[in-house]
Amino acid sequence: MHVRKAVLPAAGWGTRFLPATKAQPKEMLPLVDKPVIQYAVEEAVEAGIEQVIIVTSSQKRAIEDHFDISVELELLLEERGEIEKLRQIRAISDLAQVYYVRQKEQLGLGHAVLCAKELIGHEPFAVILSDDVVSGDRPCIGQLVNAYEQTHSSVVAVMEVPHDQTSRYGVIAGVPADTGDPRLYKVSGLVEKPNPADAPSNLAIIGRYVLTPKIFDKLEQTPRGAGGEIQLTDAIEALMQEQDVYGYAFEGVRYDAGTTMGWLEASVELALKRPDIGTEFRKYLQTLDLS
Repeated sequence: MHVRKAVLPAAGWGTRFLPATKAQPKEMLPLVDKPVIQYAVEEAVEAGIEQVIIVTSSQKRAIEDHFDISVELELLLEERGEIEKLRQIRAISDLAQVYYVRQKEQLGLGHAVLCAKELIGHEPFAVILSDDVVSGDRPCIGQLVNAYEQTHSSVVAVMEVPHDQTSRYGVIAGVPADTGDPRLYKVSGLVEKPNPADAPSNLAIIGRYVLTPKIFDKLEQTPRGAGGEIQLTDAIEALMQEQDVYGYAFEGVRYDAGTTMGWLEASVELALKRPDIGTEFRKYLQTLDLS
């Protein structure tokens, strides 16, 4: 079955970016001139996903407004003859079929995914964490969809990290799959934030998943862990007792836009790649005294 739907959890408080996130969602912070969450929706659409389900909370109305039609703004731009800006604004509301579901309590990533159960139904689906911005020639989630179509199993995105940084990630244990794709691994275990000495590999999970609907059964059975949260990795571990799970070492560059430093890195590097402003921005950076 083709992967048609994607879940984008977006209900967190964004406390790392206070005070900027006191009155606006962290997902609406701009990278260059687009909010972080728009990059995730565009990635999903480029991968052929038709429906996007955004899991929000009571403080996230700006996300809904962003992907909605803005009649007044469109009329203003049309009257001013700013046709290119009008085209850009209309393209946002036409990106995909976007649905919203509320996560009424902050009970972790696993719980956020579980909130989308009724809208997903009995079909495989993608999960995209918009904090992880991936730049590349092919959409990251599209690479996972292709891996799912090969294996008909759940797939998590992984990347190599320095061994001394494994304590910041979930890390997989696994072996190369027998599909002929050198980027595909069959997962035999998951370890959440292991000490470097205990890490089973240096392949860390980042915020892209393609999951079978069986994950919902496992999420409903997963006990709350630290902080009273339901962890998605715990449910994936339970899923592995019944179904194969694979890791895919995706092509592309990942930025952790959920941290201030990662957001700054993404802002600079994405700006440099822009054909309209990249050259001018590069010249500006070269004038800075960084000594």
